[in-house]
Amino acid sequence: MQPTGVLENSKATKNPLKQLLDYGQSMWLDYIRRDLFTTGKLTKLITEDGLRGMTSNPSIFEKAIGDSSLYDDMVHSLAARGDLDATGIYEQVAIRDIQDAADALRSVYEESHFRDGYVSLEVSPLLALKTDETIAEARRLWKAVKRENVMIKVPGTAQGIPAIRQLIGEGININVTLLFAQEVYEKVAEAYIAGLEDLAGRGGNLKKMASVASFFISRIDTLVDSKLEEKIKATSDPKQQTLLKSLLGKVAIANGKLTYQRYQKIFSGPRWQALAAKGAQTQRVLWASTSTKNPNYRDVIYVEELIGPDTVNTMPPATVDAFRDHGKLRNSLTEDVPAAAKVMEDLGRAGISIKEVTDKLTTDGVKLFADAFEKLLAAVKKNTQQKAAQQKG
Repeated sequence: MQPTGVLENSKATKNPLKQLLDYGQSMWLDYIRRDLFTTGKLTKLITEDGLRGMTSNPSIFEKAIGDSSLYDDMVHSLAARGDLDATGIYEQVAIRDIQDAADALRSVYEESHFRDGYVSLEVSPLLALKTDETIAEARRLWKAVKRENVMIKVPGTAQGIPAIRQLIGEGININVTLLFAQEVYEKVAEAYIAGLEDLAGRGGNLKKMASVASFFISRIDTLVDSKLEEKIKATSDPKQQTLLKSLLGKVAIANGKLTYQRYQKIFSGPRWQALAAKGAQTQRVLWASTSTKNPNYRDVIYVEELIGPDTVNTMPPATVDAFRDHGKLRNSLTEDVPAAAKVMEDLGRAGISIKEVTDKLTTDGVKLFADAFEKLLAAVKKNTQQKAAQQKG
């Protein structure tokens, strides 16, 4: 299905999406589909909304290929070659879209001095728990796409973190995905810094290296709120009920704010300054999963409450449309940090472990992406089988 309004960009002089850049935040699009390039929609998003980059994942490609006829001709011609399985066909389709998106964003890449203008392509989610295989696939995809302004997505699992260091050390741009925990974020940032040090030791060019740490937001509130609701129903203690209700819809943003505090601390000091002197850029925090799942919450809450310097917010089309229409801007990310710390303390007092929450979300996230990937391959197979049946008939 086509996203509503993603093309009908406002002609207003003050577009909140474009104004995000005044606050140091880059707006990326969490979506990719062939008609973005063929109809000029992507160009409009860049010129009218200030789009600075794009992200993709297996779920996005599964919907693009499975729910439209835009890819039928290419899928059928690739299948007719006879030398590609469903994975090979999908990769060829995805690589073409990624290349076209990267080419469209090339001007942003150059104008921003390699800070923005990136498009992300994910390694197979089936490799999320395999370090060596992740490294090999990331290298292969990087070579296949042949674009400087591409990031290869690697999950921030225990097995993914050493892969991140290795790949950064080889000069491959990385988007670290599926981050939920502050402690894991620190390990990812350390892997990035160590990777840059490795690259510098090899005489590599640090100025063109880029990475983002994709920190997921709304999924945290979805899981925490469900736990809070259970506890609210289970207690008749007014004080406990007040505490539990005060945390609804608050934990994801608090977690994000405290992660940003860690970002600011990590990317300062002598170790980082030594790399910055060689032209290195910080690994920005990218807010992912920013669509609002709960209809009781403002539909742009996960954009409005996480605005700050040196960050990225990757939004699905509906959130892009909503923020363009009624988004409000302020430097919210560094606002009232002690209150964010208190939210996390209160969560512990309420008997909910943030570690258990983030561990579960990471495990579930790996499975969700793997399931989407399997569904994507099934959609490709179905498409090729239907064409074969038509030709026989």
